[in-house]
Amino acid sequence: MNDGLIWTLYTLPLVLALLYHFAIREGREARSRAVIEEAMQAGLTEPSSRYPVVDPAVCMGGGACARACPEEAIGFVNGKAHLVDPAACIGHGTCAPACPVEAIKLVYGTKNRGMDIPQLAPNFETNVPGIFIAGELGGLGLIHNAIDQGRMALDAVAKRPAASAGLLDVVIVGAGPAGLAATLGAMEKKLRFVTLEQENALGGTVNHRFPRGKLVMTYPVTLPLGGRIKVREIIKEALLGIWQGVADRVRMPVNFNERVEGVQPDGAGFVVRTNRAEYRAANVLLALGRGGTPRTLGVPGEDLPKVAYRLTDAEQYRGRRVLVVGGGDSAIEAAVALSNEPGTTVQLSYRGAAFGRVKPKNRERLAAAEGAGLLRVLLESTVSRIEADRVTLQWKDESIVLDNDGVIVCAGGVLPIAMLKAMGVEVETKHGTE
Repeated sequence: MNDGLIWTLYTLPLVLALLYHFAIREGREARSRAVIEEAMQAGLTEPSSRYPVVDPAVCMGGGACARACPEEAIGFVNGKAHLVDPAACIGHGTCAPACPVEAIKLVYGTKNRGMDIPQLAPNFETNVPGIFIAGELGGLGLIHNAIDQGRMALDAVAKRPAASAGLLDVVIVGAGPAGLAATLGAMEKKLRFVTLEQENALGGTVNHRFPRGKLVMTYPVTLPLGGRIKVREIIKEALLGIWQGVADRVRMPVNFNERVEGVQPDGAGFVVRTNRAEYRAANVLLALGRGGTPRTLGVPGEDLPKVAYRLTDAEQYRGRRVLVVGGGDSAIEAAVALSNEPGTTVQLSYRGAAFGRVKPKNRERLAAAEGAGLLRVLLESTVSRIEADRVTLQWKDESIVLDNDGVIVCAGGVLPIAMLKAMGVEVETKHGTE
């Protein structure tokens, strides 16, 4: 056997392996470039929660972080891991521990878009003794973290000095995952408490902002009085059913449709003012989402019963004339869902000249529905008046009147940061820092 043949036999497998490696690398980078381009075209380049930053000098490009990301938000650029789909990242943080060389750190905010984060002690107490924050408002919008934080924050409340006579031990604000866990914990520890929820049902963001049938990813958690709940992937409605089942079984008290309007120091505790009453308590646990209070339009007639601030069930609008207001994903998803209901007349009003920060799939669905004549899009329009059976819009240079049975405003929410600052809670605006 000559030397050339021997060299070929030994090197050919290596060459083939290298060619295969580079082909795989080029393929994954091509996919990443496509995702980046799509995100840029849609204007979805800013993460809304905690997100990973990769140090390219340390990253080996092995891909463990990408495989660990449930949202597939991590891709590859020049052989290094990179956050290619920022809007898809919801802060799971599973990428960081998966990295074998510790090339990833998790941060909040960006240079262009800061994120307000309240300063919390390890027990979730703010700089104001007796005021605690758990869940999404603290910076993490993950269900299992919110439940764990609600439980642990309540434990910290229970360790504080007993409340004076005439005071509740704690007022819990919010009945989402964190508020649910905290309320069950307060029942378990037999504290004097009240739980206030501005909506009409349990679940917080999961119930009121997740679309019907959404696959929710979580981790096994422990609910006080409810035991261990071992789920990882579950449909939204099924998860809400589990929570409601626990609440019903233990007869968990919640004051629904009661919105907190202010919290002020009051002697040895705090006075919590709502749209219905005042409560005095030694401690306050804020288990609020970052969505805050729905942003209103500030127009005559907005207080009519036909005005809602989210779509919970498209079927209830079947055969009716509906106006959706907003230019984000939630508004487009609502309009498209309504347009699929038989006999429903749908108009979508947006003040901008074009839809900006919208997911490409939603943009495609909207175009398809409009092209099929299922809905009408009114760009550069604003609502000026709402009446019982009609709505007046200012559309470009003219005023138009639409026959109308229902208005759904999807204009985002007002974050409770101002309320926190009024309480004296220190809030830091983070721009890409831990």
